Amino acid sequence: MNQPLNGKKVAILVTDDFEQAELASPKEALETAGVTVHILSDKSGEVQGMNHDEKADLFVIDGAIEDADPSAYDAVLLPGGVVNADAIRMNQRARAFVQAMDRSGKPLAVICHGSWLLISAGLIKGRTLTAWPSLQDDIRNAGGEWLDQEVVRDGNWVSSRKPDDLPAFNQAFLELLGSEQTERKAA
Repeated sequence: MNQPLNGKKVAILVTDDFEQAELASPKEALETAGVTVHILSDKSGEVQGMNHDEKADLFVIDGAIEDADPSAYDAVLLPGGVVNADAIRMNQRARAFVQAMDRSGKPLAVICHGSWLLISAGLIKGRTLTAWPSLQDDIRNAGGEWLDQEVVRDGNWVSSRKPDDLPAFNQAFLELLGSEQTERKAA
């Protein structure tokens, strides 16, 4: 990494029942690199992590999605987990948050089912990404291209399929966050 990431701020948007590894691993990698990370939710207090279909740890929420200002963040991370992703995609403020981040050309990092929020926000058309394989039809139907790869980078987006891909995803996200060039690839 050529640039220190001290001073950067990343928002993680989640609700209950997110895939814990997809929040915890990138959060740890970001914080180790000097990034301030805020967990934002539509819940208050804590959110429930999951290890696949088993309850895991609780995570303290740093703020409400409803009150969050996208301009205060340098990037956004969207963990997966079917229940989390299906619920948060229906949150109008979460959709507006990712739309604002994308309009600004700021990095969007998405794993697994987290892509559902980007689909519901109308951001997929013309984009190339990866996600959990069962989302490939959703992505294609929304006008995007789905690739079965560990990590896909498309302009200011970086995406990954599953927890096994986290080492490569974390590295790609840190590189994207540290790069000066995070502008959207021309369609």
